[in-house]
Amino acid sequence: MKNDIDDLLNQVFGRRTRSDASDTPLPELHAQPVRASKSAASSARRKKASIDSVQQNVLAMQKELEARAASQRREIEALNQTALADISRIEQELETPAVQALAKPQRAGAEKKRVGLDGFEGLDAALEKCVFGQETYLRQLCIALKRPYVMNHSGEDARGAVFISGPAATGRRLALRRAAEFLAEKNVFSAGQIAWLDLSLYPTAAEEKLFLQDLYMALAGSSDLVCFLHSGQCHPGFLTVLANLVQKGAHPLASRYVLQNGRLVDAGASLVKDAISQLTPHGKYLIFLEEEGLEKLAERFGAPFVTALSDFCQTQPLSPQARLEIARQEWSLLAARAEHTLEFSVTAQDSLLDFAAKQGNTPGAQPILDFFEKLYRALAQYKLEQAPGGRIPVSVCVKDGHPQLDFNGTVIEAASLLPASYNGDLAAVKAELEKIVGLSDVKEYVLSLEENHRVQKRREAQGLKTSGVSMHMIFTGNPGTGKTTIARLISKYLKAIGVLSGGQLVEVTRADLVGKYVGHTAPLTTQVLNSALGGVLFIDEAYSLYRGKDDSFGLECIDTLVKGMEDHRDELVVILAGYTREMNEFLSANSGLKSRFPNIIEFPDYTGDELLAIARLQAKSKGYVLDVRCDDPLRTYFNAVQMTRAREAGNGRLARNKVEEAILAQSRRVSRDTSADLSTLIPEDFDLSDVVNDA
Repeated sequence: MKNDIDDLLNQVFGRRTRSDASDTPLPELHAQPVRASKSAASSARRKKASIDSVQQNVLAMQKELEARAASQRREIEALNQTALADISRIEQELETPAVQALAKPQRAGAEKKRVGLDGFEGLDAALEKCVFGQETYLRQLCIALKRPYVMNHSGEDARGAVFISGPAATGRRLALRRAAEFLAEKNVFSAGQIAWLDLSLYPTAAEEKLFLQDLYMALAGSSDLVCFLHSGQCHPGFLTVLANLVQKGAHPLASRYVLQNGRLVDAGASLVKDAISQLTPHGKYLIFLEEEGLEKLAERFGAPFVTALSDFCQTQPLSPQARLEIARQEWSLLAARAEHTLEFSVTAQDSLLDFAAKQGNTPGAQPILDFFEKLYRALAQYKLEQAPGGRIPVSVCVKDGHPQLDFNGTVIEAASLLPASYNGDLAAVKAELEKIVGLSDVKEYVLSLEENHRVQKRREAQGLKTSGVSMHMIFTGNPGTGKTTIARLISKYLKAIGVLSGGQLVEVTRADLVGKYVGHTAPLTTQVLNSALGGVLFIDEAYSLYRGKDDSFGLECIDTLVKGMEDHRDELVVILAGYTREMNEFLSANSGLKSRFPNIIEFPDYTGDELLAIARLQAKSKGYVLDVRCDDPLRTYFNAVQMTRAREAGNGRLARNKVEEAILAQSRRVSRDTSADLSTLIPEDFDLSDVVNDA
């Protein structure tokens, strides 16, 4: 700044040297006094102007310096905020499973200093205390968990690859959870939790990133056991990933990934440090849990995968003695829970345990668990309703096949304390079905579903094997023949008789199932399927799903639909509907689809008499009646239309449209006659001339 001021002063006053000042003679002041005075005044003004200019320049420079200083302060503050954010991010990443896992090799090395299999001592006894009637399975599981410690396992390969099969609710998961807790207490495992991965969450290729993310988190986490469920509902491409982990010890990723905030992020073609290019088991046990046997596993993964497995464990259907032990254990848990939470001192007769042990006709313990859960809910409901103070005794017994609760002399049936599950009004559904005009064959088929369900329930009660029949249907026929109406009633009917849990009707077309771009169709179809679980999925104009071999989106939709029907065969009914000719062509082009719909129901066109009956019902629903003089002309008209253009006329819609037209005509007629009947439709209100034109 000093240099700038010096330059400015030199410009104003001129650059003068010391020698110039001494050699230049002073002017003769006495020679020109007036002129000198004017010159001096002019010079003073110039000097003052120059000084003012200098002051202004100095102020401007000062403002600029202050602005630059403020800008630098803001930059420094921004750098501080960025540094704080980086510190926070680093702290979060230090807590992620992947970073925490970096310490495992050292810890694993320390654990290997343990003496042999000492850490497993007492495991079998601990498992036998909570899992009953599965001695062989428990022995197989203990061997599978010990094997890596005998084989001196090390490295990133799977510590063990185990396949566990057997009926549901027979102790498979319970034994795994208890084993993990036990071995964590003994410092054999680093954590007592199990990482569960439900493969049914990844049914299509669209879930690839989600699958890889979840799999990585499970493998990099602290759990020693990674358990995979429902492999039959997983996209086949993802099963290849799991097969590589078991067979090769690693799976190469098609893209490079980086870890950000504990999640895998696709780095694409970017060159990044510490990129993750493959998945490894991280030395975990990989456990595949299924109800089905080894054959199904081989079909999905292939024979080399099965060969690479280290152990096979299988549970068996529970024996009567095992079921009784489970009932006794569940009763002890219920009594302790009621004592602590409800202040009820609960006792039971032996007949209650026998009754509970015989619940259901399944090989597993779930019906027993459900029985005691309902029993506790009944106790809790009494506590909420009566709110008795203090501790009271409660005795539980079974009378005439129904559990009863004795609250210190007040006897109440347990079921009466529970809210009844909503199944709809079966009588009302049947009455609504009966009101539908015509369709006698369709009605007969619907009623037969109840008969089959009732027989299967009787077989179940007698301990016989039950076999449900496929209820997927195809409705063929022209528009307006009642296909949608029957589908709606079927959904309510199947709910009322207990076949379906939800009973909702989800009505869709191609537009709701087929996506608009690659990778969109399968997730869209899956979403619709999931919304219909427990009810009926009704696909109108289903033939539009397939538009030839070049319709890749339609084929993808059909494949996803078929897979969903198979995966959810016990909780979903699918009904395809469309014109008879088009549906026949559609099924002939997709023979595999036809085999999954054994029930093909033809909805015939309505006759003239049936359309007349429909017209009367339509009029009644709107508060009108048809004059008897309308019968003959309407019957003749309907017969003529059905013979010439039933498909275009719309069958039942034709009757509805004619009634609505007559109501408008009647309004014009009665508006001019105040004494006319406002509720009766007469022949003059119906315009039937269009059939003549068609003829």
